[in-house]
Amino acid sequence: MTDSNDNATADPANTIVFQGYAGAYSDLACRQVYPAMTSLPCPTFEEAFAAVEEGRARLAMIPIENSVAGRVADIHQLIPHAQLHMIGEHFQRVNHHLLAVKGATLAGIKVARSHVHALSQCRIFLRKHGIRSIVHADTAGAARDIAEKGDASEAAIASELAAEIYGLQSLAANIEDAAHNTTRFVIFAREPVDPGADNGPAMTAFLFRVRNIPAALYKALGGFATNGVNMTKLESYMVEGNFASSEFYAEVEGHPEHGALKLALEELQFYSEKVRILGTFSQHPFRRGG
Repeated sequence: MTDSNDNATADPANTIVFQGYAGAYSDLACRQVYPAMTSLPCPTFEEAFAAVEEGRARLAMIPIENSVAGRVADIHQLIPHAQLHMIGEHFQRVNHHLLAVKGATLAGIKVARSHVHALSQCRIFLRKHGIRSIVHADTAGAARDIAEKGDASEAAIASELAAEIYGLQSLAANIEDAAHNTTRFVIFAREPVDPGADNGPAMTAFLFRVRNIPAALYKALGGFATNGVNMTKLESYMVEGNFASSEFYAEVEGHPEHGALKLALEELQFYSEKVRILGTFSQHPFRRGG
């Protein structure tokens, strides 16, 4: 993959964007899933979505949830407004490294800087070594700042990729508390990509809106239960500050052309004011232990 910092002449059709600095875990996910594409850092999630919507990039790699930290709240607020389609998912194992300038030692580290979630995911290691935590906006951004400061008593918690990009050394690898620490990403594009109804297990993501009245959600979702469709995710939103209705983001197993899901979606449309399919994509092997 082309270096993320070398994007001045990047071909939009061969570019995938992510939020954060070069070397972020989102950057690592881009490189693993699309090694032939150029990864382009964006300062915010809004900018990442806009880059795809405006044609400055073909894809966006966006984190949606983490097995330790839970949902990425900002994303769930942006999805209803993005004019994009989900075309895939990726599960990225998070291996945190303690990064410092060359010549630094673990015994000499007094401070670790990183994103609040990364720091909270490494509490046991930090406490064991008496290292004080300082919150930074971004893991890779913290690594970049450590490299620029050159202080051997300070370190960053970030990816091994960040160490390579910013010329740092890893004083300790895999320092996260939970061995299952994994982030799920979804991949967005301007146009939908249908994997086909007969090409293996699929996921379907959609938005729907119901009135804020008794049993509205129960009735809207009843078809998924009666047709045996497994719903893996359900998030709620307030609609434009209106307490009279609620919008929901949901993910289910299956393809809309499958009989069971087709019937469930028909029943959902009957009881809902609005249904919008965000995308249908192949299930990542991680879901099946792969």
